Amino acid sequence: MFENEELIKFYTDIQEEIKFSLLTEEEGANPEQIFTDVALTMLSDAGETENYRICYDEKLSKRGVEHKLNAYALSENYETLDLFITIYNVDSKIETIAKADADKALTKLSKFFHNSFNKLYVNEIEESSEIFDLANTLSNLPEIQENLVRINAFLITNHEFKTDYKTSKKVAGYPIFYRVIDINYLFNLSEKSRIPIEIDFQKLSIPLLCISSNVELEGYQSYLSIIPGTVLAHIYESYGLRLLEQNVRSSLQFTGKINQGIRNTILTEPHMFLAFNNGIAATAEEVRCIDLPDGQGKAISFIKDFQIVNGGQTTAAIYHASKKYNAKITDIYVQMKLTTIKNTDKFAETVGRIAEYANTQNKVSVSDLSSNKESLIMLEHLSRTIWAPPKTGESVQTRWFFERARGQYKNERIRQGFTPSKRKSFDLKNPRNQMFTKEQLAKYINSYQEIYKNNKLLVGPHHVVLGSQKNYAQFLLHNFPEKPDEIYFQDTVSKAIIFKTAEKVYGVSPDSIGDMRYITVPYSIAWLTQKISNKLDLYFIWKNQSLSDDFNNLLYDLMSQADRFIRENAPGALYGEWAKKKECWLVVKDQAFDVDLALINKYLKKEESDSIHSGDQQNIDTLLRQKKLQEIKELGAENWKTIFLWCKNNDSFPLFYTNLAHTIGRKLRDSITLTHREICGGSMLLEEIAKKSSLLQDIYEM
Repeated sequence: MFENEELIKFYTDIQEEIKFSLLTEEEGANPEQIFTDVALTMLSDAGETENYRICYDEKLSKRGVEHKLNAYALSENYETLDLFITIYNVDSKIETIAKADADKALTKLSKFFHNSFNKLYVNEIEESSEIFDLANTLSNLPEIQENLVRINAFLITNHEFKTDYKTSKKVAGYPIFYRVIDINYLFNLSEKSRIPIEIDFQKLSIPLLCISSNVELEGYQSYLSIIPGTVLAHIYESYGLRLLEQNVRSSLQFTGKINQGIRNTILTEPHMFLAFNNGIAATAEEVRCIDLPDGQGKAISFIKDFQIVNGGQTTAAIYHASKKYNAKITDIYVQMKLTTIKNTDKFAETVGRIAEYANTQNKVSVSDLSSNKESLIMLEHLSRTIWAPPKTGESVQTRWFFERARGQYKNERIRQGFTPSKRKSFDLKNPRNQMFTKEQLAKYINSYQEIYKNNKLLVGPHHVVLGSQKNYAQFLLHNFPEKPDEIYFQDTVSKAIIFKTAEKVYGVSPDSIGDMRYITVPYSIAWLTQKISNKLDLYFIWKNQSLSDDFNNLLYDLMSQADRFIRENAPGALYGEWAKKKECWLVVKDQAFDVDLALINKYLKKEESDSIHSGDQQNIDTLLRQKKLQEIKELGAENWKTIFLWCKNNDSFPLFYTNLAHTIGRKLRDSITLTHREICGGSMLLEEIAKKSSLLQDIYEM
């Protein structure tokens, strides 16, 4: 019953979010596409898709709708094409979708791929169409035929689907894997951050002979095994880069090319692969073993949440060699070290550390794998402390909420209280359209200004077009300070305002400038800032929290010209691929677009503006300490007593936190000053509690 109530609440929250978005989005937005974006954001965060593009395409024939598409995602190495079709329910009540309707919808995706890949569609559509870039790429880009491995066809719906739907077939010679992502799947994703990959080796008829550590190790268990190359290739064909731990995935360059040494071994000495190759390291949440007959030992029969943390290139190479060169991989075997993490609370952290240490001898550096936690935590604290000035004509101050980890906004909203009035108060102070993620942060910053080092272009708008993960990696490496301060946060918000305004001015179909918003917006912002020598007064934008009509008009003129220029000059009309390259940015940067820069004179820096801005900076450590203390005091002594009792009865929290909660509650009751250690510890305890959204209700009801 509780789970059903939670599901209904989740469904209602999504419907409310869509209604809110309809009020704040630009003309042309519709509920189905907003829901598509919400769902794909969750799938992207979970690593189940990447670099998705919201679009809409529907082809009508005499028999009705021949194909329909709501969104797509094409991986950077052209291995994986994700196609999405949406069935959206506007009602306040969850409905059930029949298998026949799911079959019908997914068939429309197959038709789209078949028609596009076989050049039956690209000549029927205008270049200004939202779908032209994808149809043209599938029809004419040589890398597609060379590298495409799999097509994932997703039905996205807020209905319930009560049948297990995991089927596949071949279309135009490529495997298409069909999946239904219903409201239950999205709900589970919201609770678990991602749905784990499960591999049943008994179904594959190949249990893996293994050796397990015969001592009980604290927090983990390790297994050594040898996995056949055919099995590894089969798993890779099914899941692709989803197999890789997320930090590794964002750092490695997967181009579809095979390391020469690995290739030569596969082609000429496959039986020596086990001796020559270092193998793979992987992690899992659960491993099941069976006893083999006649005392042959144990074998792995099932793995839950299988993630490769080292050896991703090896896995991909075996698959590609078998497909590109028809290599015989039946004689290939790969050693595998598999580690299960027993402490579920520290699962993600431990997997990340294993990935970091496993890759320290490879080209993936520790800095690549680092999540820059300290810097991101500082930015998070700033976003909770700094209040933005009210917009013109309004009196309420608001915050720009930086979501360092997925779900923080939702958890903070829950933490503020469960009554409608408290939630309304939170929403008023923390508008949903002022929440931004790490990936969005990278997009705002990297669009604003190119970064050179030793005459090498390290950051430019072409990185933004590459997609969220690659762009975020460039941002962390080259464009994020070690100690972000108040000025940095205010400037970041100003850059977010510019980016979000440009997106709104560009518009959505059918009232948009074109279908290249994801390209034109970052390119236009980068062109403008370099044209005026980075002289925009970001503090002026921060104080006003919006851009003027004149600024909007300039953006419209600029984006119209930039959009047309990129489309007309892209080699082979493949503008989506060209825009990912440095060469495209260098050509666009040198163009003399006809825009009236006088329209934004009041937004250009005056000599005194920097000093005015600097005068507003406070000591960052003092600021954060005051914020933490305020949070602790706002709860009051009685609530801290409740937290103490809850910690005392909950084994997942160490004794340190239990004693700390008791001390804080007592000192608040007796008006005794808290020490620096108690303030920091109390803040950490609140963060730990906030991560466990299901437990917040327990505390609230005590």
